Amino acid sequence: MKNNRDVILDVNDKPNLLMWIGLSLQHMFSMFGSTVIVPLLVGLSPNIALFASGVGTLLHILVTKRQIPAYMGSSFAFIVPMTALMKTTGYPGIAQGVIAVGIIYLIVALIVWLVGSEWIDKLLPPIVVGPIVMVIGLSLAGSAAQNATMNNGHYDLRFVAVALITLALAILFNTFLKGFLGLIPILLAVVCGYIVSIMFGLVNLHAIAEASWFAMPKFEIPFLNYHIHLEIGAILSIAPIALVTMTEHLGHIMVLDELTGRDYIKDPGLHRTLTGDGLSSIAAGLLGGPAMTSYGENIGVMAITKVHSVYVLMGAALFAIVFSFINKLNVLIMQMPLPVIGGISFLLFGTIASSGIKILIENHVDMNIKRNLMIVSTVLVVGVGNFSLNIFWWLPLSGLAVATLLGIILNVVLPHKE
Repeated sequence: MKNNRDVILDVNDKPNLLMWIGLSLQHMFSMFGSTVIVPLLVGLSPNIALFASGVGTLLHILVTKRQIPAYMGSSFAFIVPMTALMKTTGYPGIAQGVIAVGIIYLIVALIVWLVGSEWIDKLLPPIVVGPIVMVIGLSLAGSAAQNATMNNGHYDLRFVAVALITLALAILFNTFLKGFLGLIPILLAVVCGYIVSIMFGLVNLHAIAEASWFAMPKFEIPFLNYHIHLEIGAILSIAPIALVTMTEHLGHIMVLDELTGRDYIKDPGLHRTLTGDGLSSIAAGLLGGPAMTSYGENIGVMAITKVHSVYVLMGAALFAIVFSFINKLNVLIMQMPLPVIGGISFLLFGTIASSGIKILIENHVDMNIKRNLMIVSTVLVVGVGNFSLNIFWWLPLSGLAVATLLGIILNVVLPHKE
């Protein structure tokens, strides 16, 4: 452990019951919007995605020996192929692709276990890791701004007002509140932002009132809800993207390393983190959900609150599973106005980007050296600008993936001495 002196609750610390509930709810609220928007865009059941995220998180924590405080949620990387498949093969085809994604993760995890992960330290020194972590936070800035300003494609000053009020409250709560309330500033800001949104007329209260209290999630289980017919095309359209999301996975592990003062690539090992991600996607595919990935929103919450307890993430996962059956609460949360999410995201995503700056500073990276300047500059602009490569239709590379590859290549190729 290192740089971990100011942590309020460390990874293996257990909070008391009241604190546990509040902190876990805070994490559930933080991931909820992104986790349910993926199935809504694709045409899947949001309740199943919520249930799968809870199960996937518990699996990931179990596989990583309760050492990594990561939350698994719906991955945005697979939206395009899943939307296309929904119109042709339906969910059975998507399920095969999602399960194949998990299997690819398991295969790579096996290779890492056999070969080792020492090569990662050479490929990803601080000069590469720092800007990649910054890109993870900054590349999401556009999404936050979009949520904070646009109402069905139109600029809405009410959205702007709610987003700024939510952001201001999150900053004030985080700065001035002490004790238990000081540990849940994000949750408090979300609740207050929701109330402000009601005052601005941005919440459909009628839908909440009319919703039934309980409803069974619409599971899509093979052999039980549908017959399996091998869909090679569906598998080939989804599975290769796993190679891209692995770079995002690695980036999140780097952020967690910096945040918790540990080296998760060595202990419990990259093979375990990859296995956790893979099993979560396989579980989602067997239940009826989308592919899973670790969530930056929850990393941002941990960075702000300095609460890294894995038990808090387990509590959030259990709440997600329970809430997937409570329909009225689902409707209540699904009515969460986008500007509330946008306002909170300004802080969460910015905190992740700041962690990248911290990596460069703490490792004394000298930006007066041309080599360092070339690497950081290239990674930042390519990643934040989302310079994607779609050379092969089955393997589109996101801006983050391209930036990661360029950072690695430049670090290997450029001479250390001018």
